[in-house]
Amino acid sequence: MVAIDPLLWMLIGHALADYPLQGDWLSKAKNPALGLIPGEAIWPGALACHAAIHAGAVRLATGSWILAGCEFVAHGLIDYAKCTGRLSYNQDQLLHVACKLIWFFMLLGGL
Repeated sequence: MVAIDPLLWMLIGHALADYPLQGDWLSKAKNPALGLIPGEAIWPGALACHAAIHAGAVRLATGSWILAGCEFVAHGLIDYAKCTGRLSYNQDQLLHVACKLIWFFMLLGGL
């Protein structure tokens, strides 16, 4: 294994989890501003599931449950900020990649 492999796998996992594994329904369901199902607040569960998919990708790439937990929290907060208009799409994606770099350096540091 090359030292940079976990970072590359996290980025690949991110691409998979944010695009084909998210899909149109989950993309809308996780957004509190859309109210996909009238009268039901489904966004917390949908957002948590989306963040869990990302956390799973980080766990697979790094072998660390701690980093997976960090990803779960960070991804959920970043996506919530994007869905509520506090971040643009590009800012959202930049923050996600920055998190992967942080997790990678934490992994190199022995976490």
